[in-house]
Amino acid sequence: MDTVNVATLQQMSDEDVMEQLQNGVIPAFDIIVHRFKDRLHNFLYRYTHNHEDCEDLVQETFLRVYKSRQSYKRIAKLSTWIYTIALNLAKTMYKKKQRMKTFSIHEDESNPDDRAFDIEDTTILQDEKLHLKNSMVELEKALAELNDDFREAIVLRDIQQLSYEEISDITDTPMGTVKSRINRARQQLQETIGNYVYSETI
Repeated sequence: MDTVNVATLQQMSDEDVMEQLQNGVIPAFDIIVHRFKDRLHNFLYRYTHNHEDCEDLVQETFLRVYKSRQSYKRIAKLSTWIYTIALNLAKTMYKKKQRMKTFSIHEDESNPDDRAFDIEDTTILQDEKLHLKNSMVELEKALAELNDDFREAIVLRDIQQLSYEEISDITDTPMGTVKSRINRARQQLQETIGNYVYSETI
């Protein structure tokens, strides 16, 4: 049933590629993996701060995507559906471990496309570099003090840069609650480490 070639699949939207997979075009799955593997790795690494756990979760997410492919409906973006699967798997893993590790907002060195938080200006003074490093440490500590709901919301918004609507769909939380959690999380971070520190590190 593989009647659609890879070049054609690559030109399709995520949702159209998924429809092809549902229709039995197996190469479509490779396209989905290629498009989402780095984003998922980045997303899940923020929760686990552990490469082994992260890799396990990425693989399990794609396994679930394939096995549950017929349950996907186009009323939602494919990315939202996949992020929801990944988030639920991450929560399940850490419920079993009875704790949620804090994520790091530092660059994930294993992912060349990860969003870096380093300042590339070579003219920056050494004391400014040290200040930024100390600010990052303070920010990570402050993030660790947030409750799970606040931390989850702010990593999806400020790190993954998803829309409020996407976060609402992924977390199955009303839009108003999502906005409230993000605002309160930002407020807590700013109260803990200061508005300047938070803004410059994010």
